[in-house]
Amino acid sequence: MNALVYHGPEQRAWEHVPDPTIEEPTDAVVRIETSTICGTDLHILKGDVPEVKPGTILGHEAVGTVVEIGSAVTTLQAGDRVLISCITSCGRCRFCKEGRYGLCTGGGGWIFGHLIDGLQAEYARVPFADTSVYKVPDELTDEQVLFLADILPTSFEVGVLNGGVEPGDTVAIVGAGPIGLAAVLTAKLFTPGRIVVIDPARPRLEKALELGADVAIDNSREEAVDRVMDLTGGLGADVAIEAVGVPETFELCADLVRPGGRVANVGVHGHPATLHLERLWIRGVTITTGLVDTFTTPRLLQLIAQGRLDATPFATHRFPLAEAMAAYDTFADAAKTNALKVVLEAVPVAHEQLPREEALVGHDA
Repeated sequence: MNALVYHGPEQRAWEHVPDPTIEEPTDAVVRIETSTICGTDLHILKGDVPEVKPGTILGHEAVGTVVEIGSAVTTLQAGDRVLISCITSCGRCRFCKEGRYGLCTGGGGWIFGHLIDGLQAEYARVPFADTSVYKVPDELTDEQVLFLADILPTSFEVGVLNGGVEPGDTVAIVGAGPIGLAAVLTAKLFTPGRIVVIDPARPRLEKALELGADVAIDNSREEAVDRVMDLTGGLGADVAIEAVGVPETFELCADLVRPGGRVANVGVHGHPATLHLERLWIRGVTITTGLVDTFTTPRLLQLIAQGRLDATPFATHRFPLAEAMAAYDTFADAAKTNALKVVLEAVPVAHEQLPREEALVGHDA
């Protein structure tokens, strides 16, 4: 098959690799039909995630069709269309039993495109298939559910829920990339009083307003802290959500939040950030961090199916899966391309899957 392979910092290639096979009885093999690129993939390519070894297939977000299952898989069968979550769950360890799937110690957690081969490929092996994929309702398109693989539950759990957003709150979101915009979308579920988005890119600020933000601040042109203080009578935001992953934006969040407020860090950091405890300790500020657990994925999927949540505006560019290299160039140059999420589309296939031996005709083993 073909896949997008990481070969070290700043090195990637679309190339032939061996087809995945069932390695454990709990595995499934899925034919990838729609996938996407994440900002974390760019962090990997920068060398910020050294655990990713050269030769690893990238990607951790996809929708596809099951073509083969292991002998222990009981809830899936060939032909099922599934959302593959960025988080895999063994279902047995302490953390999985607590719903903290991102901390799985039984071989799961964030493993796709990180510790094992990922999903920017024509086929993928999915460990712990029974507890790590979600069947997609027939009436929903791939694109309607694709962003449930990562950015929606990530922003909702690590940003909105960890931040304790409540009705009437002023929520300041630093960063209007996909995660920040998904935080706008999911924060609205709690009817905050005001959502303020801070970013230097005007097109992204305009998208934030389209998705429901109340105030957009271009912090390349005005002082964000002063503006938020003006909006809140000098108190600061009740919740500040960091959605970039660089030291400056984390420190900005700490300056934006009110006494007794909450800072929820969502961004993936590759470098140390200064924690000003000399200023924060007396103000009673709560700071949370974390990797998504995806325990809210079924709830968010239900909201999408009911028409209460629409993530399709995140898809700004579409490429054939075979043009993944060009898709990366577009996504990485978002300042010029205005890309939010690029969608990688495989050749359309029927949901009634052929036996895998027939499905693989034309693919090199």
